[in-house]
Amino acid sequence: MSGSVPEWIGTGLTIIAALMVSLDLGRRITGYGFLLFAVSSLFWLTVARQDGQPGRWLPNPVLFSINLMGVWRCLVLKKPA
Repeated sequence: MSGSVPEWIGTGLTIIAALMVSLDLGRRITGYGFLLFAVSSLFWLTVARQDGQPGRWLPNPVLFSINLMGVWRCLVLKKPA
């Protein structure tokens, strides 16, 4: 097994976040799942920079933005009536 520390952290966070969002255990847990997804995107950007992988530069800022919308929707806004 090889890979950098940021790559393994990004992998772990992505897996945990996917599990949290997919289980749909409530608005708060889903929101924290989106937050973990956003943080994992930052790790993947670090990996892309370190490894010179420009193909990861476009999707991760976009995914980061989408996940921040999920954080906003689930953790910041009040639950719709």
